Amino acid sequence: MLQFILNDKTIVTDKPNGMTMLDFIRYHQHLMGTKIGCREGDCGACTILVGEIVDDKLHYESMTSCLMPIGNANGKHIVTIEGLNFPDTLNPIQQAMADEGATQCGFCTPGFVVSLAGFCLSDKSENAIAAVDGNICRCTGYKSIERAANKIGTIVKEKKGSDSIEFVTKNKILPDYFSGIKERLNNFKAAAFTINHSPSTIVGGGTDLYVQKHEEMVHADSHYVFDHPQLNSINREGNKCILGSSVTVSDLMASPIINEAFPLFQQYAKLISSTPIRNMATIAGNFINASPIGDFTIFFLALNAQLVLSDGKTKRELPLRKLYKGYKELHKKKEEYIEQIWFELPDKNSYFNFEKVSKRTHLDIASVNTAVHLKMNGDVIEEAGLSAGGVGPTPMFLKKTSDFLQGKKVSEEIIEEAIAIMQSEISPISDARGTKEYKTLLLGQLIKAHFIRLYPDLNIEKRVATK
Repeated sequence: MLQFILNDKTIVTDKPNGMTMLDFIRYHQHLMGTKIGCREGDCGACTILVGEIVDDKLHYESMTSCLMPIGNANGKHIVTIEGLNFPDTLNPIQQAMADEGATQCGFCTPGFVVSLAGFCLSDKSENAIAAVDGNICRCTGYKSIERAANKIGTIVKEKKGSDSIEFVTKNKILPDYFSGIKERLNNFKAAAFTINHSPSTIVGGGTDLYVQKHEEMVHADSHYVFDHPQLNSINREGNKCILGSSVTVSDLMASPIINEAFPLFQQYAKLISSTPIRNMATIAGNFINASPIGDFTIFFLALNAQLVLSDGKTKRELPLRKLYKGYKELHKKKEEYIEQIWFELPDKNSYFNFEKVSKRTHLDIASVNTAVHLKMNGDVIEEAGLSAGGVGPTPMFLKKTSDFLQGKKVSEEIIEEAIAIMQSEISPISDARGTKEYKTLLLGQLIKAHFIRLYPDLNIEKRVATK
């Protein structure tokens, strides 16, 4: 039996854990404000808020209910558009949308309002427009929505560090019942983390599985690991960073350890998916998905990340670079799952960069992505890790190119030679994201972009411009 709060109502249900929250909300609770759109987490029409207690504080994030199994709702507060309503008036978010004419057909409007409510509940300093990066409107042209979002941003500035729940209830932004949710959630008993059998599927955030086969997943023999604290931590031990397998992109973005090690991490992460998906997508899921263009797979391949695999009884370590043996084929037993991921943190003698090109600048699947990690001994490359996606059947560690760079001094000529070696390693195909010739050229340009970023005094950019 699952137990959670849906708006102001305590739910106890024996529905299949694999049912999507979207279907539960609409077909079993008859709350029709949450819309069925793409069922791929892309349009935001089904956006909900998910609240849970983290470090004794009630924390809310926006998520797409079309990709969320109800098994991941256990012990949480789920908020739909109906849960934001006042009985006899619009809340300030709805009023701003109305005043600015920020709705036309209205299909997307609930999702925008829910996302902006999440912004009001957040302690993050991002602007309100960033909070709706996972919502698509096909009518308004967005300017009216941006004006409404900016109005909400002005209201939230008055929070000035005060408690978010107290602020939104006191100022009648959201209903009073929010102030009692933490106490109600504290009365729920969380289940302990165990995998005592071999389920057919281990589910993290579900952002890939539920795109491919949401109907099949309803009754699948699955184990849900998204919320277990043993798998959600980010810790530092000496020069190692150790990640639990259920750490999400948003967890990485919030981590002081990650942001200290990668000063441009916020910029990298903004190239990847949208806020609701970043709140759901797990790093281990990105690896196991085995997409040739998995963004964080490419990121961690460059860092030579190590995986701790477990079958529930025994554990073993496997370099991420050895996980892939063919398209969607893994050097992993069916009963094994990733328990931890660890990598050595870059130090003052290390350089790292991530680059991605997609048809949309942000929030899109990569045409080509790449990362580089250089360990330097003075002006000599002591160790190089160069990875690339979209240029082969698997996420690729470019071993020949990396080996070539080792022991070299960085120069324009060495970079050109490295690009020539890279071209012998990759095997791109022509598809909807570009021809194989385009992808080959693009990866070469992105490798140059790495060095332009890391070594701005070189003349690489000038050489690119004159060729």
